[in-house]
Amino acid sequence: MNEVMLRSLIPSVLGVLVRRGADFAAAEDAVQDALVEALRVWPADPPRDPKGWLVTAAWRKFLDAARSEAARRRREELVDEEPAPGPVPAADDTLRLYFLCAHPSLTPASAVALTLRAVGGLTTRQIAAAYLVPEATMAQRISRAKRTVSGVRFDRPGDVATVLRVLYLVFNEGYSGDVDLAAEAIRLTRRLAAVIDHPEVAGLLALMLLHHARRAARTAPDGGLVPLAEQDRGRWDTDAIAEGVGILQAALARDRLGEFQAQAVIAALHADAPTAEETDWVQIVEWYDELARLTDSPVVRLNRAVAVGEADGPRAGLAALAEVDASVPRHAAVAAYLHERDGDPETAARLYAEAARKATNLAEHAHLTRQAARLNSRPR
Repeated sequence: MNEVMLRSLIPSVLGVLVRRGADFAAAEDAVQDALVEALRVWPADPPRDPKGWLVTAAWRKFLDAARSEAARRRREELVDEEPAPGPVPAADDTLRLYFLCAHPSLTPASAVALTLRAVGGLTTRQIAAAYLVPEATMAQRISRAKRTVSGVRFDRPGDVATVLRVLYLVFNEGYSGDVDLAAEAIRLTRRLAAVIDHPEVAGLLALMLLHHARRAARTAPDGGLVPLAEQDRGRWDTDAIAEGVGILQAALARDRLGEFQAQAVIAALHADAPTAEETDWVQIVEWYDELARLTDSPVVRLNRAVAVGEADGPRAGLAALAEVDASVPRHAAVAAYLHERDGDPETAARLYAEAARKATNLAEHAHLTRQAARLNSRPR
């Protein structure tokens, strides 16, 4: 069994231990110890039932880890319940773990880290490398998260919306180091879609696929950002687009519209346009109106201002932007773009420079700085 298949068993095995009385932190440690043992033993003696083997091994690791007299007494009671080697009930506990990792008592950053560790099966080192933080820092974050949820009952999990937001946070981190977080988020969302029948789960998966389809065209050879309108659409992944559209259509047919489905429709409209000039901006504005009704999000209103500027002209876009709080991230960048389209390069250059100073990553900072420099170098 390869590492990916082995990793796929982690949530189910972990869920069995938690159901049988192990607290989350101890169960997670026991499963990791069992995986190490499996990697040592299986090449020479592969089990007929890998999941049953892991459950039995992890359960024994959990019992061996009990230190106090009270824990030892409890262990004696639990030995009678030890699952015997052999077939394990097919119940999939992945869903419980998603909801536990997205518990409302956790911060978003902690929920993301715990989801990658417990559900994704990534090592602490891999997660730390992906977030560009020291391994010790990430280990502390994960340990705090495990302590927070270790005594939580399953009748107080995060809701579906919380789980989906955690997964979307993972996706939006993109990729770095040896872990591609965008691809990992898609993998996790596929697994969630396999255990829960919910149109918003499908909507999020479709949204991720449609955005990820543009990945190859999103950066230039020198690493610089390429805006959507300037991307080579021949480099878009048509298979991912087709899959995303198919999943989205099935979700929309259930007539239970949610914010991720609405965002996916907007992404699909961009994907459907053969060229930037042929984009159906009027329909995109209508979907942003729908999305604003669903979320009342200032970020949605900011993006809507861009769409209005494309559909009805830059003056209309600036009027829509005036209704958005200037403190919203990327407000200055949108204002710069609309002012440039409205024939005011001086204001646009100033706003591009302001947006560059506020940028949260190097690629965006470099792109906005180049835009300001381009306008400032124009003949007066």
